[in-house]
Amino acid sequence: MSVSRVAGIVAAFVALPVLALVGLWSALALWYRLPAPDAVRAVAAAVAGLAALATIVSLFTPSRWRALGLFAVAFAGLLVWWSTIVPPRDGDWTPDVARQTTGTIDGDILTLSDVRDFDWRSDDDFTEKWETRRYDLSKLKALDLILVYWAGPQIAHLIMSFDFGDGQVLAWSLEVRREKGGVYSPVADAFKSHTLVSLATTERDSVRWRTNVRGKDGRLYRLRASPAAIRTLLVGYVDEANALAREPLWYNSLFTNCTTAVSRMIRSLGGPLPYDWRIVVNGYLPGFLYDHGAVTNAVPLDELMALAHINERAKAADQSPDFSRLIRVGIPAPDGKPMM
Repeated sequence: MSVSRVAGIVAAFVALPVLALVGLWSALALWYRLPAPDAVRAVAAAVAGLAALATIVSLFTPSRWRALGLFAVAFAGLLVWWSTIVPPRDGDWTPDVARQTTGTIDGDILTLSDVRDFDWRSDDDFTEKWETRRYDLSKLKALDLILVYWAGPQIAHLIMSFDFGDGQVLAWSLEVRREKGGVYSPVADAFKSHTLVSLATTERDSVRWRTNVRGKDGRLYRLRASPAAIRTLLVGYVDEANALAREPLWYNSLFTNCTTAVSRMIRSLGGPLPYDWRIVVNGYLPGFLYDHGAVTNAVPLDELMALAHINERAKAADQSPDFSRLIRVGIPAPDGKPMM
């Protein structure tokens, strides 16, 4: 067998997984985003998949270069179409994400518009309340991480809570902005199906909704951070929220989601961003924080995770105006002392 033939076979095997991935992505992109009836979208997705399959088969024939060229041209055309799909500014959003928080900072005074403070009775029964609130950044006292698990122990929704030490606790998270009637799909969300919204809320809204109304497993960790680092992180959230109000972004279940807040948090706390799988599979983030000294090491990790469980305290606090303090009772601070 000639050297050129061996090289061609090797190149074919290298190109095979690339073509398979490109074909899969193309089929899914057409299925989820082609503006056409289901039957037409199904046919278009099938054609894209078959084109990739035919090109893969051609890799082992003399016509491989011609087939690759045709496939490349078709894929380039698909990418041009894909680039024209831009996130909408307006939509018939579900009430919980109907508004985008925005903020201004004048010296130490942070003024936030559209802070959400819903009274949830069920997912479909609630009293809406959006408020303008003011916070004194010089009073920032503590930073907490709340993880609400929704896909087993691996994946959780991440909420950052900023404690001003005067009874004011501001919760902030990145959310999927769905239209009414929209359904959750992590696959669809990777294909320009929904936009991103950055929301400031009260903990009686966003935390109580998830633990008490939805019955999700919530855990709270008190982080080791200086007031300056906490302020940097909060200002980053405000800047991002203002940017989203000006220019919407697509939510992406892989690359632009609530986990993006993890890298921002680590950088704001003054640490490097190491490669660690627990940053992506964020259900295991407590172990990462424990290993890097961002939470107390006064108790073993297993004990800390047990103490972090807030559901029983949240249900007991429920409608109490002291909800934020009550759900923290018994959770060790970064110095190891439990909150009273």
